[in-house]
Amino acid sequence: MSGTPEGPGHTAVAQPCTALHATTEREGGAATGRGHGGPAACCQPPPRPGPAPAPAAELRDVHAAFNAAQLPMAVVDTEGLVVSANDGLAALLGADAASLRHRAAADLVDLAADNRAWHAYREVLRGHRSRLRCTRRLKHPDGRSLWAEVTVAPVPRSRHLLLSVADVSDRRELQDRLRHLQMHDPVTRLPNRTLFFERLTSALENSSYDSYDAYGDGGGAGRIGLCYLDLDGFKAVNDTLGHRIGDQLLAAVAARLSECAERDGYARGGGHLVARLGGDEFAILVEDSTGTEQLTDLAGAVLAAVQRPFDLAGQRLSVSASIGVVERPAAGTTVNGLMQAAETTQYWAKADGKARWTLFDPERNAHRMTRQALSSTLRPAVDRGEFTLEYQPLVGMADGTVSGVEALVRWNHPRFGPLAPNRFIGIAEEDGSIVQLGRWVLRTACRQAGRWRADHPDAPPLFVSVNVAVRQVWDSDLVADVAEILDETGLAPGLLQLELTESAVMGSAGRPLRALQALSEMGVRIAIDDFGTGYSNLAYLSRLPVSVLKLDGSFVRGFQDEAHPNPADEVIVEAMVDLAHRLGLTVTAECVETAGQADRLRRIGCDTGQGWWYSRAVAPERIAEMIRGGGRVA
Repeated sequence: MSGTPEGPGHTAVAQPCTALHATTEREGGAATGRGHGGPAACCQPPPRPGPAPAPAAELRDVHAAFNAAQLPMAVVDTEGLVVSANDGLAALLGADAASLRHRAAADLVDLAADNRAWHAYREVLRGHRSRLRCTRRLKHPDGRSLWAEVTVAPVPRSRHLLLSVADVSDRRELQDRLRHLQMHDPVTRLPNRTLFFERLTSALENSSYDSYDAYGDGGGAGRIGLCYLDLDGFKAVNDTLGHRIGDQLLAAVAARLSECAERDGYARGGGHLVARLGGDEFAILVEDSTGTEQLTDLAGAVLAAVQRPFDLAGQRLSVSASIGVVERPAAGTTVNGLMQAAETTQYWAKADGKARWTLFDPERNAHRMTRQALSSTLRPAVDRGEFTLEYQPLVGMADGTVSGVEALVRWNHPRFGPLAPNRFIGIAEEDGSIVQLGRWVLRTACRQAGRWRADHPDAPPLFVSVNVAVRQVWDSDLVADVAEILDETGLAPGLLQLELTESAVMGSAGRPLRALQALSEMGVRIAIDDFGTGYSNLAYLSRLPVSVLKLDGSFVRGFQDEAHPNPADEVIVEAMVDLAHRLGLTVTAECVETAGQADRLRRIGCDTGQGWWYSRAVAPERIAEMIRGGGRVA
């Protein structure tokens, strides 16, 4: 139809009539009973059944309005070829209206450049879609570019379609200005968090697509990198000099970051995006990274640039930055995964001392994730019964008999297996779950000690020693808890010993000191654990309600070279033992592992020993066997 080839050897003949003129004659002929002869029959297929045609005069008016309209328009056939174009479209394209006939309409307004728009356009031509509306950037004959809104829709009572082109440059320019304001930080004029994540998402999606397209399996070599930084000491600037100076400092930092990024991008042949993510946090996104070395070099340059003094409003300011550096293959990387790694690494840089960059370490991150997993499951693990207690004998050095046991908690984790206390006690102290766990340990240990006493009434009673964290003293009523548990289990207060670390006991005042005094008055023994590792105020020691000093294992390990003992180690331990005895305290040596260590500690005067030389921590049943054996370790 209208210049479209119909088969081999057929030559399209241009018709002199316009589409609207042809439609007028055809529909007018049908109204007067004429057949399909004449020009209309040559250029148009028979019309589809529909409403009665409009009068010829009305159609002539429509045709005149079409040609005179300022809005660029064209009538297009179902093959996508221009049947008729008005002067407005001709002027827009810098062509004669007649020369546009039979040309592909999609080429005139660049519809094929966008696969999505092209598919929708073809659907409209086939009658499977009612309308297409899209925006295109077109070149005006005078050389300027303009934004055009292209609309394609069917013409009523016709097999043709109407294509119209509206100049929306002013509207688009306003939208662009508004978007720029929306996507940029007003203080630093850098891209903001929204634009950063938009760009990062696009970079990862494009990299994944390109990798799959090039290699066929998604295993492309494209890489991506990120420097995530936070200023050290910025809050102090805001607090002391005000937010105006703070904003000036942020703008100055942004300028230096941009310089570093531009310099690195120019040297490496790639562009970097510098963004302010909020507060004093910035990010530099490196697309098509060349490797870890590029990112660490960039981080080093940024660190040096930020550390140079800033002269602002008569003030000389110095700040530094903590930078997390992540570099990895783009394939398989997600936005959340990359940002989580960057934030974690920046936190490491802060924790390691600030004013430095730190590279993401998968092994360190795995350890962090393990800690997080333990922290999230620690509290419910107590209720689920995942903890057990083992007991390590405390042996009198003079006669070798077991006088007491220390309760040591173990976590039978369903995922990580049996865990020693050093894997989770620190976590419990940080998140406060030590209070709940400590209460369970205390109750379980006292109940077990009471059971041993009841089962072996004729044997010398064993005391049980339980570790207490400082947070238990501050965050709970330890005195009330101990009194309740002793009453519940029937254990005599003299058979309970509570161990607190030296750093927790020394210098205690207020509530902790009152708690220790109340427990001592109750009859409970108080022991200082790991004695000798802190900075003790020895004069204060005499005023504490303490019964036992437990020498830290580091002193005992100094006795390991039995062939060439260090006299200084022995002098120090002997002095501490003598001091304790003069204060009326007994001394327990921890980590005794050899017979030689045990002999030397006994000669020095230690009262009790604990360690693998005597016994490892064992189940309650093994302690019962020791009691039946006369209180001696096997």
